[in-house]
This record gives sequence, structure tokens and C-alpha cells, in this order.
Amino acid sequence: MNWFVNMLGSSIGKKLMMAITGLSFCGFLVAHLAGNLFIYGGRDAFNSYASHLHSLGPLVNLLEIGLLTLALIHVLTGASLFYENLRARPNRYSVNKSAGGRTIGSATMPYTGFFLLFFVIFHLFNFHFVDKTHVTIFDIVSKAFSNPLYVIFYILAMIIAGLHVSHGLWSAFQTLGANHPKYMPIIMVASLVFSLIVGIGFGFLPVYISLIA
Repeated sequence: MNWFVNMLGSSIGKKLMMAITGLSFCGFLVAHLAGNLFIYGGRDAFNSYASHLHSLGPLVNLLEIGLLTLALIHVLTGASLFYENLRARPNRYSVNKSAGGRTIGSATMPYTGFFLLFFVIFHLFNFHFVDKTHVTIFDIVSKAFSNPLYVIFYILAMIIAGLHVSHGLWSAFQTLGANHPKYMPIIMVASLVFSLIVGIGFGFLPVYISLIA
């Protein structure tokens, strides 16, 4: 048992936890985007989907607890790795400048991660922790996206989410051992495509809602 605890506390163990929790969130993004696509079916279709989701009762609560646990692990582990990197590289700015093969996604991972944490909290307070008395979920979404500033902020957040995922997804596979010269280029392209689907898929929703509103 001690070896397992020591492994999780090591840099490699933390990267493994980041990879596993990150891939789990990618799975959640797929499910969440699929559910949000019901918006294109109109008010009744989206409300029917939301009603069916809430009818699952305890299962939804269990999933929410699971997501919260994954989020805490991902955020705390990411913050720990970021702090370790700062301590290990006091002259990190000069190192980053000369480092080859770095992308915007890889160079900004900690910062986009912290921004997305803020966005998720803000997002929950706008859509989840709100008074749902005498209103439907479609009404709540429509009201939120009737504000042009929130639409712009949401689109910006989705661009940042896509940037974060573009590096995080292939990096997770690399951490889990898929670092093969034959398959890694395919994984990197697939990660880029996935990040575009996430960014565009979520980012266009507020535009569509504001147009039909």
C-alpha cells in the first residue's frame, strides 16, 4: 500500500492522475455536448431531455459527486505539478523561449486550466444553482444568452477550452504509454479535431440561441 501512496505522490503518479481525470472529463464533454445538441430541436426537445436527465434522480447526484471528485483531483494535482515546475525552473522564461516543439496549448496549460476552473464555477452559478421555480431549463439558457457580453465571454471560454484540450488530450495518451512514433501523430491530429469539435460545438450554441431569441 505504501508503494501505491508513494507512487501517487511522485511526479509520475501525479501525471498519471492528471491523464486519467483529464480523459474522464473529455468523456464528460462528449456527453454534455451531445445533450446540448437537443437545443437545436427547440424548446420542447431540450426541456424533454433535461426532464429525462433529472428523472434519473440519485444517479445524477452520484455522477455530480464523481465529477466534483475528479475536478478536485485534477485541479489540485495540476496546481501541485505547476508549483513543482516553478521550483525546478526558476529561470523558466528563458527556458521556455528556447525550448523547441512547444505549442501555445502546452505553454499555457496551467493558465487556461485556472481560467476554466473559474469559468466552470461561474457557469454552474448561472445554469445549475439558480431558482428553477416556474421556469424551464430552456428559459434559463435563453435568458443567460440574451446578454451579448455573456455570449462573448462564453465563446472566449470555449476557445480557451479547445486550446486546453488540444494539448491535454494527446498529452494524456502520451503519459499513459501511447508514445509511439507511428501512432502519436494520429493521436495528435485526433486531439486537434476533438478540440475543434469541443470549441465550435459549445461555442456556436449561444450564437444560435441569441439568433432565435
